[in-house]
Amino acid sequence: MKKSPIPMRLKSYAPVVGLLILSVVSCSTDGSNGEELSSEEVISSTELKFSDETEMISEEVTAIAEEMYATDEISTTSKIDYNSGYLPDCATVTVELTETTKEVTLDFGEGCEMPNGNTLSGVIHLSYALDLEAATNTIELNLENFMFNSVAVEGSASIVRTRSNENGNPQGVANASFSTTWPDATTASYTGTRTREWIEGFGTGFWGDNVFLITGKRTYVSRAGNEFVKEVITPLRRELSCRFIVSGAMEISRLGNTVRLDFGDGSCDAVGMLTYPDGTEEEIFLRRFKN
Repeated sequence: MKKSPIPMRLKSYAPVVGLLILSVVSCSTDGSNGEELSSEEVISSTELKFSDETEMISEEVTAIAEEMYATDEISTTSKIDYNSGYLPDCATVTVELTETTKEVTLDFGEGCEMPNGNTLSGVIHLSYALDLEAATNTIELNLENFMFNSVAVEGSASIVRTRSNENGNPQGVANASFSTTWPDATTASYTGTRTREWIEGFGTGFWGDNVFLITGKRTYVSRAGNEFVKEVITPLRRELSCRFIVSGAMEISRLGNTVRLDFGDGSCDAVGMLTYPDGTEEEIFLRRFKN
């Protein structure tokens, strides 16, 4: 994987990306940033960044759940004291056993920095069956007073974890619903299903070599109430050594209009390429989080 910093020249793109124009008429107001979003436009450049942040939050939260489950599974089935090092020392783990389930509480306190630089606070509650040798298990996830960087997050997920899929890899299928509130009190929501296949690094004992392929379809409701459907058309490659999606593509649709967002050729950067229905392309900058 190539690791390339964001070129300085790209800084000029963010303020001039403008609106993503397609076809049709009528309009609604995107009150979150003062832009007017007509039905000729799929999504504004500003809302695309917030949408990407919301998706990042959902992915990170469910990934933590799967990482904790994998740690437990490997320790139980391999009879070794396994720890990938992904959960920092500032997070407190509490385990309570019932006759059939394991209840895990991950408490990030008032601020706990993850290895990828994101700061979490609050609590993630996990629950799953005690039988970790089963071919599949379901992880129930709920949030309590949870913050991701400066964004308040509410919601839950149900993750069906498969020990070995048709490719011989661990896999998690998450049905998730999260709502996010930014410091300026604007809100957005995310609902959908994503499949996350663990293709590299499973069981090595080091989180930084983990690689995943992500597919799925979800609905994003923007801070102005506009609804978008986002569907992965080429699996998104996520390498934990990089905080960005390094390759893959998705389609974003609204009111019958669709644009394609391509995440690149494997470079670790925040740059994406938008393709309009007429074939024209525009380079954009993703991920508002500074870290």
